[in-house]
Amino acid sequence: MDQYIIAVDFDGCICKNAFPNIGEPNFEVIDDLKRRQQEGTAVILWTCREDQYLKDAVDFCEVYGLVFDAVNDNLPEINEAFGTNPRKVFANEYWDDRAVTKEFKQPEEVLL
Repeated sequence: MDQYIIAVDFDGCICKNAFPNIGEPNFEVIDDLKRRQQEGTAVILWTCREDQYLKDAVDFCEVYGLVFDAVNDNLPEINEAFGTNPRKVFANEYWDDRAVTKEFKQPEEVLL
């Protein structure tokens, strides 16, 4: 799989967190995602929203020209590459307002 993939959260990332309502749009994120898609990056909406709340989020994004390559699911190419559809959405980057980044250290870098 050569395509770069971003999985992006909705509440607190694409818009201000106001669940179950939809908060104000975060145009910096929306515009950056649209630019990245124009450059060939796939974008997956990765959210805890379900049912009507999920539909409302997708509709909200479409109003601002943001259309997803997948919603809470892997791209078909990933399913084919793994031979299954794993529960964890595969991406090269995960954009989430609650993210914490941890750096992996090789064993020889770990201090004893």
